[in-house]
Amino acid sequence: MKTLMKAAQITEYSKRIHAEVNNIPIPEINDNEVLVKVKAAAVNPLEMLVITGSVKLIQNYDFPLTLGNELAGVIEKVGKNVTDFHVGDDIYTRLPLKKIGAFAEYAAIDAAAIALMPKNLSYVEAAAAALTGLTAYQGLHEELEARSGKSVFIPGGSGSFGQMAVPIAKAMGLNVIVSGNAQARERTLEIGADQYLDYTKENYVDLLSNVDYVIDTLGAEEFNNELKIIKPGGRLLSLRTGPNKRFAEDNNFPWWKQKLFSVVGAKYDNKAKKHDVEYRFIFVRSDGAQLKEITKIIEKNNIVPPIYPTLFTINNVNEALELVANGRPKGKVIINF
Repeated sequence: MKTLMKAAQITEYSKRIHAEVNNIPIPEINDNEVLVKVKAAAVNPLEMLVITGSVKLIQNYDFPLTLGNELAGVIEKVGKNVTDFHVGDDIYTRLPLKKIGAFAEYAAIDAAAIALMPKNLSYVEAAAAALTGLTAYQGLHEELEARSGKSVFIPGGSGSFGQMAVPIAKAMGLNVIVSGNAQARERTLEIGADQYLDYTKENYVDLLSNVDYVIDTLGAEEFNNELKIIKPGGRLLSLRTGPNKRFAEDNNFPWWKQKLFSVVGAKYDNKAKKHDVEYRFIFVRSDGAQLKEITKIIEKNNIVPPIYPTLFTINNVNEALELVANGRPKGKVIINF
């Protein structure tokens, strides 16, 4: 008789943001995986993209699918090829895209995707750190290939993404400019931003020019404004606007997907080209080695991700999903186990 666990699952893609809480067997691990007892899982806007099938061209899932991309927990079992981790280790992770499933009492995770938890964070806080940390790290190092002495502007960078991206960018020797709300000014300057614009009073298009890199957190409606302030030869990286041909090539998608993404992204690529700017799109992947580097930055700067004050349980998973889908929560929404 297999031991059962609770898991929040969907059985098909749907416009309806809703998961069923089912009792399913605790997963078996392979030789390269660890079994983690989940202590906390974060609910991200990415969940909505998974539920609605919006990411199925990037990753198509089999059903039933256990949801959830990001967690913190304790290792209960290790596969026989795993040497870096041990039973009892506290870890955090952005789960591999092909095998998500953070909204469950246990998860089987490839050991290459995990890292030891930052010592200054609780499980709840660590669950909120991996995805934004990796997005910032991969965005700056891989997509922008940002070099010391250059400038980066993060419009809408006062939230949890900016909290990770600012210290990582500073550690790389960049001049960091952020726009956001007045409440976050002090906090953002404290973690290393060189300049902070209050978007309610200052329009960055009028104040900035010749910026080397922009990391867009706001989406397509800001695209034209962002292009205006980037110097020729600069790069614009978006977390929101949408994939393009380069994204499909970098991910070695089959030719038909590359064709499709070049069509989808053509208008952004063409606009960027007119400004002599390169447009990039990022879809963050799991990477335990990078997460180790992020842990050092989190500990050194004592970064604590902002958490939404109400913690949810797996039985309230639909309230948590609803909040992230429609509620504009201040701080990461967490399912606590």
